[in-house]
Parts: sequence; structure tokens; C-alpha cells
Amino acid sequence: MEKSKVYFTSFRCKNGVSQLDKLRKLLKTAGMGNIDFDGKFTAIKIHFGEPGNLAYLRPNYAKVVADMVRELGGRPFLTDCNTLYVGRRKNALDHLDAAYENGYNPFTTGCQIIIGDGLKGTDDVEVPVEGGVYVKNAKIGKAVMDADIIISLSHFKGHEATGFGGAFKNLGMGCGSRGGKMEMHSAGKPSVDQSLCVGCGFCRKNCAHDAITIENRKASINHDRCVGCGRCIGACPKDAVSPDYDEANDILNCKIAEYTKAVIDGRPNFHISLIVDVSPFCDCHAENDIPIIPDIGMLASFDPVALDQCCADLCNRAPVMAGSVLDTEREHCHHDHFTDVHPETNWQSCLEHAVKLGMGSREYEMITVE
Repeated sequence: MEKSKVYFTSFRCKNGVSQLDKLRKLLKTAGMGNIDFDGKFTAIKIHFGEPGNLAYLRPNYAKVVADMVRELGGRPFLTDCNTLYVGRRKNALDHLDAAYENGYNPFTTGCQIIIGDGLKGTDDVEVPVEGGVYVKNAKIGKAVMDADIIISLSHFKGHEATGFGGAFKNLGMGCGSRGGKMEMHSAGKPSVDQSLCVGCGFCRKNCAHDAITIENRKASINHDRCVGCGRCIGACPKDAVSPDYDEANDILNCKIAEYTKAVIDGRPNFHISLIVDVSPFCDCHAENDIPIIPDIGMLASFDPVALDQCCADLCNRAPVMAGSVLDTEREHCHHDHFTDVHPETNWQSCLEHAVKLGMGSREYEMITVE
């Protein structure tokens, strides 16, 4: 079987050539222009960063991608779906405010921003997962599925539950609605923290299965009736409804692979990752630690499996950054930077499962673009 091609360019620049110029050349060389963009809605999936975090990708990179899509005749938009946890991106209004605060807006990026799963994170569609073991129908943000083409633009960094965040984390977890994120994180169904509940009844009004009752101004969920759709999570104005976050990390990674398959199956897709500011934790944190390794470069491929594998290999060959958590607080016993930072994780489980689903190959040829 022919190895997948992954294209790489470093951050080194000669006088008169910027990193944005190099990114554009990378995308051209990797063949992004071979996609028929003419008149097609193109979702550029990105993480806007939780305010307070400074490791997220700068909007300048997104503008390069959006401009190229537009030049090729496409209609680009930046997108992400609302978060499951309580923070600045749990509904579309706060999410857009956070994106603007972090520099993402139509003027800096050259395209509009659309929150993929709507105002409260409940605007989703169920997408069949062919060959899915853990997920039969993924709950994906409707705007994401309405697009004709999907491009992932990922910040490659560490993650406390999945080992690292790359193309799969960006697409699988990132494109899931709040209900979809609950399905990936939880083996069970949501519960109500009654100390936060005020008995407003919004959760009950949004439950299609009559699973919620309110007594003495406190809601409770009948798990025999609940189907785990997660709409009550999005409806609650007090963040009193939440999942148990009890899914094993390996299964979480497999579910992310299956959600990614739902997102990209049957339509053109292309994947870009930047290994820069490789923080030990996700950009969902409202803070960031110093990088665990030096900046490496930018990569692109039509194969998300090969891309994530290549990024992980490059990171693991890189020296540890002096003074980072990996240098001062973790033992180097796994010969893997991401496992050393988060020993309870196994990032390889996601890629292994993705290969079984026919999504790509872990065997790759890295082609350097000067």
C-alpha cells in the first residue's frame, strides 16, 4: 500500500518571506487547490481559544486558508461548536465574543464566523457512522454538516484526556454538538446538581422524552427515559445539568475517531496542523503553560491519520523545553512526550481505531517544502 503524503515546512524564514507566505506555499504544494471549491460552502474548523489562553493559533493563519479558498472560488467560513463545560464558549453569543476578543473576526480572517451547533449547542444533526463500534449516529453541529467541504486547521498541542490535540481532536470533539460532546465524554447520561438548580423548567421543556420532572423547584432526570441527547445541558441557564465525565480515555479517543469519520465521510476534506506553542494542556483552558518543546513547523495532508502520526513523531523527536512541566515535573519514562506529560492517556488508541475505520494510514512519507 502506498504511503500517505504529509507536507512539511519549518518556521525558518529568509528575509522578505513570512511564515504566512510559507503556509500558503505549503497548501499549494500539498494539493489543496485540486479540490473543486467553485461556489461551494467551505467550513474551516478551528479552535478560537478560551480567553486568557495565549497559545491558540493566531487568526493570521486562518486568513491564509480562507483567502486561498476564496481565490479558488469557494465560500469559506470559520467554525467551531459550543463547549460542554462551563466557560466563555458554551453558547453562540459568548463564543463569538470570545472569538472576537482573541482576534477572530471577518476583518482579520477575511470570512465570517459561524458557531456550528447554534445558539445553545442544540442545533445538531445525527450522522450515521459507518462501521462505528461505540457510536452509531454522531451528533454533529448542523452548520458543519451543511458545508460542502471541510478543512481542519489545528493547533497541535498536549491534552489531558486524549494525550494530544490534532486533526482528530479538532474535528471529532470540536464538531460535536454539546450533546455529541457529552456522548464522547460520558458512558452514561446527564445528572442535575440540585444545589445549582432553580426549578425554571427550561430543561423539561427541551426534553422530547418526558424524562425530567420538577419537584420542590428542583429538577431530576429519569435515566430510564433519558436517551442522552444532551439538550437539557444546553437549555439550563444555571449550568446545573452536566454529564459524569466517566468514559475511559481509550474509549473517548475511539469515539473521537468515529465522530471525525461522521464529519468528513462523503465530502472533500483537507487537514492542516501547526506545531507551535505546544502547551501541555488544551486551548480550552483559560490559561496556558509554557511549551513543552520548541516550535517545529506547519504540516498539511489529505490523510488526517498520517498527519497526526507525523506531528506526534516530530514532537517526540524534539528536545524538551527547559523549565517546562515536562522538564521539571514529569519523569521521562515512556519515550513519548505526550504520555510523559499525561501518563493516564494513550493517544495511539485514536489513530489505531481510525485505521480500522478506513480513515487513513499511519505509514507516511514526509515531503519538505522549502
